[in-house]
Amino acid sequence: MSLTFNRLLDSAGIDSALVRLLRHQRAPLNGATPYTLWRDERSLFDAYQATQQVKNRARFTAPYWASFVVTPNGQTLFAGLYAVGEPGTVPTSWPYPLSKAPAGGGDEVYSTRHLDDLADYEGRLAIEWGAGTRTWVQRADQQDKPIEELTRRFAEPPFPGFGAFVEPLSRILALPSSWTEALRAARGIYLLTCPITKELYVGSAIGSDGFLGRWHHYAVDGHGGNVMLRSRERSDYQVSILEVAGSLDSDADVLALESRWKGKLQSRAMGLNAN
Repeated sequence: MSLTFNRLLDSAGIDSALVRLLRHQRAPLNGATPYTLWRDERSLFDAYQATQQVKNRARFTAPYWASFVVTPNGQTLFAGLYAVGEPGTVPTSWPYPLSKAPAGGGDEVYSTRHLDDLADYEGRLAIEWGAGTRTWVQRADQQDKPIEELTRRFAEPPFPGFGAFVEPLSRILALPSSWTEALRAARGIYLLTCPITKELYVGSAIGSDGFLGRWHHYAVDGHGGNVMLRSRERSDYQVSILEVAGSLDSDADVLALESRWKGKLQSRAMGLNAN
């Protein structure tokens, strides 16, 4: 018999009929996702999760919530078990960690308390949620989720290397810390690819924060100050690295490499480079 999440609930003496499964997934907003909130600042994740719309109250009414967050590589990772009380009015100072918006009239805040039950599995256990990802709140007794993976400890995937790095801009602000450290320390030439028009943009990273610092601007405003990108509809460009500059290369050397890559890829004539 395969191990399922409900068997873990049974081992903790918790009736699955009293549990709602919550799968938190959102595109990055203000540089954060439910996963990064859980990973970096648990109190903000708890505030995010506790804030729900009044119209959905029936979906959340249960003594327990088993919370899951979607990782950058798409896994549904166990984030913790919570005891849940009655919802109340949203305080005017209540934090909205993702939207940064003021409290809304259609929301309410649940009283939640993180439990030690199953805490050893947090960040280590991933389940198979199934095809119904839009139904992100489900009854545990009606959805016995298979356990997909159980690791020794919580660990994010290792940095793939500069040559293998390929990510959409929407995920740049949510990368693992080991990745951001490597990207911040390196300078060089990068490539943006528009998923809509298939056009290319070649750029250079020569600032003190390397590739990461340059891409941060694109992730925030969508154009990074570039004239041609600013004039277009915002797109989730794919970003990759064409060449890493050497430690002795000057800014002028890096700019020369950039010009060479623009010529090779013809990104001036058939892409998004204006110069």
